[in-house]
Amino acid sequence: MFHYTPGTGFGAVQNSIFEYIQQIHGHIFDPDRLPVAIAAVFLVSCIGILTGPMGGNANPFLWRIIELFFGGIGGRLDRADRTRADLSFRGFILTVTGLLIALFMGKFAHFLTLYYPQWKIMEIFLLSLSLTAGAVWFALFRLFQALSSEKPLKGAFYTIARSTRTDMSTSDEYTITRIGIAMGARSFDKGLVAPVLWYLIAGLPGAYLYMGLAALSWRFGKEGFTKGFGQMSLTLEKLMGFVPNLLAGILIALAGLFTPTARMSDALAAFKAREGTAPYEEGGWAVAAMAFALNVSLGGATKDLDGSAIKRRWAGPKGATAQLGASHLSRGIYISMMAHILLLAVLCGAIVVSGHDLLDF
Repeated sequence: MFHYTPGTGFGAVQNSIFEYIQQIHGHIFDPDRLPVAIAAVFLVSCIGILTGPMGGNANPFLWRIIELFFGGIGGRLDRADRTRADLSFRGFILTVTGLLIALFMGKFAHFLTLYYPQWKIMEIFLLSLSLTAGAVWFALFRLFQALSSEKPLKGAFYTIARSTRTDMSTSDEYTITRIGIAMGARSFDKGLVAPVLWYLIAGLPGAYLYMGLAALSWRFGKEGFTKGFGQMSLTLEKLMGFVPNLLAGILIALAGLFTPTARMSDALAAFKAREGTAPYEEGGWAVAAMAFALNVSLGGATKDLDGSAIKRRWAGPKGATAQLGASHLSRGIYISMMAHILLLAVLCGAIVVSGHDLLDF
């Protein structure tokens, strides 16, 4: 329970309120994990910018490990000639197996942090494996260069296609740009905000458990257009990702305040709009906030790398253009980077409220 001890004077009331907030924070998450989360976000931001996406994939490193374990067998099990009930059962078995492995990885990672506690370097590194940031900026900037130049830029489109599992062989530049901007919003949500939040709540096991669900949803969920195989992972990921998705959308909307030609008020309209929003499976509030902030339409029909049709709903204000180019992408990159900075500011603010030292490792 929370305890309130009355004091005397306005200063005592302020102190009591501050202590009350500290108690709330202590019940929701462990404040000792905040410096680790901040350091991990800095790490993936800097390393990703320097190295770029590994293997042409800008998603978190551990997503690729999950794909390595389950991508091949899942692709063989997810057959179009099977009934929906059969595919759902197969997907259930694969999802449970994937979650057990992700949880084991999280428990093992936690054990390593106890064995190597110095300066929490091991914990920072292991958390960073479930995150992505700089690699996404690198991929989007390469796409911006490709769209701005008349000469093709090797690998620019491949990274976006690989990271979003989208077949771009027949896509025009408008479609590719829309996919790139949406990728920035979705990666911020599922590759940064959600795992960081679950790390704060449940440590590395929580972050890795969410990571496993997000990776399986990315690989088999088909943004909600699965025929049953990816439904279990999508449903469980939505349960764990609903609140982080809302937080990511709010941060993207606030980032519009610091972005030229973008408006925070327009972005906030996404949260009360009845039309022009994106279903959770297609990016939810994060994608909608990005579309409203830029005054563009995101979405549209594509195919995934397995050949399945992905018919995304149009997200954005009424009458907004869907013919997007390099200038729209540059603003999308700017908003994405500002949202990352705001996330760091929120984490630093939480440290101040909790009464901890930023460098308290």
